[in-house]
Amino acid sequence: MHLFLIIALLVIVSAIYSYINARWLKLPGTIGIMTLAIAGSVLTIIVDRLNPKIADKLTILATNINFSTTVLNIMLGFLLFASAFNLDTRKLKREMRSVFVLSTLGVIVSTAIFGTLLYWVTGLIDIKIPYIYCLLFGALISPTDPVAVGAIIKGSKLPNNLETIISGESLFNDGIGLVLFITLLEITQSGTDNIDFAKAALLFVQEVFGGIAMGAVTGFIAFRLMKSINDFQTIVLVSLSLVMFNSLAATLLHLSIPLAVVTAGLFAGGRSINIDNKDHSHQALEKFWTLIDEMLNTMLFVMIGLQMVNFPFIQNYWITGIIGIVILLGARWLSIMLPLTFLRRSLNVNYSSINILTWAGLRGGISIALALALPASNYRHFILAGTYFIVIFSIIVQGLTLNRVINASYRENEKD
Repeated sequence: MHLFLIIALLVIVSAIYSYINARWLKLPGTIGIMTLAIAGSVLTIIVDRLNPKIADKLTILATNINFSTTVLNIMLGFLLFASAFNLDTRKLKREMRSVFVLSTLGVIVSTAIFGTLLYWVTGLIDIKIPYIYCLLFGALISPTDPVAVGAIIKGSKLPNNLETIISGESLFNDGIGLVLFITLLEITQSGTDNIDFAKAALLFVQEVFGGIAMGAVTGFIAFRLMKSINDFQTIVLVSLSLVMFNSLAATLLHLSIPLAVVTAGLFAGGRSINIDNKDHSHQALEKFWTLIDEMLNTMLFVMIGLQMVNFPFIQNYWITGIIGIVILLGARWLSIMLPLTFLRRSLNVNYSSINILTWAGLRGGISIALALALPASNYRHFILAGTYFIVIFSIIVQGLTLNRVINASYRENEKD
């Protein structure tokens, strides 16, 4: 299908779903759009069984979008930059210890716990999945999704410190999760006996610290360039080129795109580019990136829902999907509880916040994109279907009930 036609159809469908949700459903934007997209995919699957010729036309959009490439190589950079650019860096600095621990140690602990529990539980129900594939599943599903998190917590009743921690964690843990995913994927392809741990450690350092360094340098340069001019059109072009340059350079230099783009966004947006008090360029630029963020968010969640058309096997994995949801929630809870227990003095988090942090750790399009990027194997469908169940539950169920969990947690605190 022609690229322009794909983009046009995606924008049209996104607009229709957004209007239906705003006019009648009145659900929080992300949740309503995701629900409508899933309902549309289910309807398409039903029509396919009744009249395949009609369904062929309905599935054109879903089957012609390379979801993994579109999300990871095109949309992710813009979405992460928009979130980082609009994040309050002063609040982030106050919560940086908590953000750092959760986005690094938390992801690694969650991956290990999820993989181990999944291997044990699937063994009990006589489903044979190699341990390394269980860990691989854990690596792609453990990082919280900044797009889903940012879209949901906007309308939540989260305290300011927890909102900053959750937002900051979701921005940084994708870089760690991606590196961990790539490392484990290489192990599955080469075998545990052939893995070079020194090379893997060097790759980790290169991806993480190289991405942060490049983002810091380019973000600072872009900030100085934008601050030196008054022309808003040029300022917007500089910010757009900053995202594109970091995405391209990180790909060529084998650095972490998420960490490079997030760091660049924090450096570029952390201080005002206004030359004097009468100039409102920074505020206008924030509104521009907020608009980009919301538009891409809408299209991303439409794409997530449409992907269900491509999963005819999903009905065979609903039991393991439910198991994955329960195990992930447990792994998320433990990955917060354990660091808090041993590093309590360093973290600005108390035990009463664990349930909120667990429930607010949403998964989204990045996890699905990574699952779709898996090479063909006997376990690809298992991981892909499980990921899709977890993402649907995360966005719709956790998203709709987050405020109730917050209220319940505070009521318990008042009783204590």
